[in-house]
This record gives sequence, C-alpha cells and structure tokens, in this order.
Amino acid sequence: MTRLISGAFGIAALVAVACLSVSAQQNPMTFFITSAGPGNGANLGGLAGADRQCQILAAAAGAGNRTWRAYLSAAPSNGAPAVNARDRIGKGPWTNAKGVVVANSVADLHSDANKLGGENSLTEKGAQVQGSQHDILTGSKADGTLQTGDSPCGNWTSAETTGGAMVGHHNKQGGGDAPTSWNSAHSSRGCSQQNLIATGGNGYFYCFAN
Repeated sequence: MTRLISGAFGIAALVAVACLSVSAQQNPMTFFITSAGPGNGANLGGLAGADRQCQILAAAAGAGNRTWRAYLSAAPSNGAPAVNARDRIGKGPWTNAKGVVVANSVADLHSDANKLGGENSLTEKGAQVQGSQHDILTGSKADGTLQTGDSPCGNWTSAETTGGAMVGHHNKQGGGDAPTSWNSAHSSRGCSQQNLIATGGNGYFYCFAN
C-alpha cells in the first residue's frame, strides 16, 4: 500500500513538472529589458552578440521559441548600410512578462501612446529595473533611427572610456535632453561598464520578438 501511495505521488510530481515546463515554453512574452548585459560595458559583441544575449535570456524564461532582436541601431560599416533599431523588431504587438501589451505596432511604440514605463518595462524575469540603472542602450533617436554623430560605441564593440551611445530611460524619468524618452534621453559618457554605471545604467538593452 505504501509503495502504491509513493508511486502515485511520484507520478503526480512528474505531471506537475511537465505542466510547468509546457507552461514555461508557452510564455507569451515578446518584449523585455535584459536583466543582465554581457558585462563588458557597451561591447555587446556587435548586433549579433546583442541578439544572442536576447535569445539566451528569453530561452531561460521559457520564451526561446521566438526569434529575438535587440533594439539597437548601428552606423554604416565595411560597406554595410546603417541599421535602425525600429527596423529590427518586427511589427508587434509586444507583450511584457506579465502579459501587458506595451505597444501594438512600430508606430505605436514610437508614439506617446505606448505603455512603456517603470511598471511595464520589465525584465524577462518580470522584475522592474532599478531607477538608478534606468539608462537603456539604444544608439537611436526618438523615432528609432540611428543616432546622430559617431557610431554608438563602435557599433556595440567598444568598452572604452571614450565615445558614447544614446540611451533611453526605461521609467521615463531623470535628466538629459529628453528625460521622459524611453529610447533617446541622452548619450552615455563613455562605453565602459564603469562609464555606463556612472551615467545611470548597467549595460542593459531592450529585446523584442519578431
């Protein structure tokens, strides 16, 4: 009798784990802020490295069955044309880890109608980003196109104390030329991890599923 009860509990546990696994793989999230960058300042390994980080974090959160792209712009280089962040992320709509639709389309995302902000701009874990780390790397202007001036931190391959990249404020608060902008508040002062932290960030960036 004891063996039968033990066996029943074992089967129930396996079923519960299986259900949790299926649930995780069906995570509807299509937008998040990275909970961690590669740790080398704005050297993200280029756009490909940033995309890979998005994919890794999404997979860990049970949303790896989608194609993820980093919301980053890059300057023309080696014969390749400029890349605009807005052209990398698909058409929407985009949903955060708690199921809130933060924007319905590219136009909606880049308008005042988006639902981004401290409560809705969450990490892939569903956590809020600290206000002291609200600078999110984008290299973009408010319309989602490439920032003016130099390439953003060597097109995301530089962790030097020089240079810089446009950042947005995930909570739409703070200082800079456009403090309420989620994607184009001001430029970072340098590209190293220390520079980004001193500016008010931590090497985080936005990820969207196509």
